[in-house]
Amino acid sequence: MPRKQTIFHLLTFSAFLIVTSLSVNVAPVASMEDADGSPKAVDTSPYLIGPSDVLDIYVWKEPELTREAIVMPDGRITYPLIGQLMAKGRTVAELSDLVTAKLKNYVTTPEVTIIVKRTLSQRIYVIGKVNGPGPYPLEPNMTVLQALAAAGGFAEWADEKNVLIVRRQGHKEPQMRFNYKVYISGKNLTQNIILKPNDTIVVP
Repeated sequence: MPRKQTIFHLLTFSAFLIVTSLSVNVAPVASMEDADGSPKAVDTSPYLIGPSDVLDIYVWKEPELTREAIVMPDGRITYPLIGQLMAKGRTVAELSDLVTAKLKNYVTTPEVTIIVKRTLSQRIYVIGKVNGPGPYPLEPNMTVLQALAAAGGFAEWADEKNVLIVRRQGHKEPQMRFNYKVYISGKNLTQNIILKPNDTIVVP
């Protein structure tokens, strides 16, 4: 493993230990606090299903109706007995209710559980001097540091102090900075923001 990447993984683990030690006495609530006492937002909004997402649909005591479904580009899924259903833009709970309502014509008191197996509709992008640039699935509450780790860490000669997060908001593209060196020292932890769909991380 290249020396640069090895150092990155060691420092990332050290940062994890720092954050863990700072938050060990904090109860798991929707709004957490950073080391300086300032609130750190956690995205608690329900996930909206989108194209290419992979769903596991389970119907209790109906194994022939339990299956994996892929959301098609038009946002629909195809399901036995029911046909096509619009999944795009719905929460898991809303889609479960819809499938349950449709199945009542064929199954007595159906109990439907749906799980998003893979979230492929929402992506972020990591470009520049990382070992694995490209698009990555946006995991729930994914942070800048987690995205950099997913991209394989910093490549040689990367400017770790001036990482940019570019976020499209309408016709604007505000930029936020992430100083990795400062973050792993335990300072300014709020800069490790939660990413949103289509955010682009640029490592100069």
